Amino acid sequence: MKIDVLTLFPALFEPFRRTSLLGAACRDGTVEIAVHDLRDWATDRHRTVDDAPYGGGPGMVLRPEPLVAAIEALAGAKGATRSAQVLLLSPQGRRFEQGWAETLSRASQLVLVCGRYEGVDQRAIELAVDEEVSIGDYVLAGGELPALVVIEAVTRLVPGVMGNPASAETESFHTATGLLEGPHYTRPATFRGLEVPSVLRSGDHQAIARWRAERARETTRERRPDLLGPARGKDER
Repeated sequence: MKIDVLTLFPALFEPFRRTSLLGAACRDGTVEIAVHDLRDWATDRHRTVDDAPYGGGPGMVLRPEPLVAAIEALAGAKGATRSAQVLLLSPQGRRFEQGWAETLSRASQLVLVCGRYEGVDQRAIELAVDEEVSIGDYVLAGGELPALVVIEAVTRLVPGVMGNPASAETESFHTATGLLEGPHYTRPATFRGLEVPSVLRSGDHQAIARWRAERARETTRERRPDLLGPARGKDER
């Protein structure tokens, strides 16, 4: 998978793409992440990429000329022949969830556009962006942190990135169950008077699986009942 990131702050991504699982995946060629400075597509000597909004109001808006030129250079023109998916990180976007991350993990190329200031000229969105993405109902200074969230969520699902592929099958928000994970334990068996549940030390794998499923339902019911849905929530009570 190749991920191109378009941003005004390329340095924010450098430590992230060199560490942990993602760093290893980039080093062995499983994932390629290229970070591009939007100002490289500016056409004036001041490398200007923003301007005041028409109609007045506070802040600045990213101009369409450098943004569209940059996206088309990385992904080609918008249309049926474009193979890359161009995503704009935006508070107005569709909410990013695990199922979408799984879908995106099968793409060959993603282009993540980091918004800044008051927003992006709507014409750039219509001409060059495939979809807008939001990581939650709150406002950040720009799209860089949301882009890092998308990168982390998507790349860890790319085959070969995680050492144990089964990890993706049992984690929170896995779409096969729609439930949160239950509690985890490791050594020592007793810590400050608290013991690891005996079932986890029993060696009975079926009993362990049942216990984990029960704890997952219990955790989800207590903390995120919305994930159960009306019908399932009624069944779980």
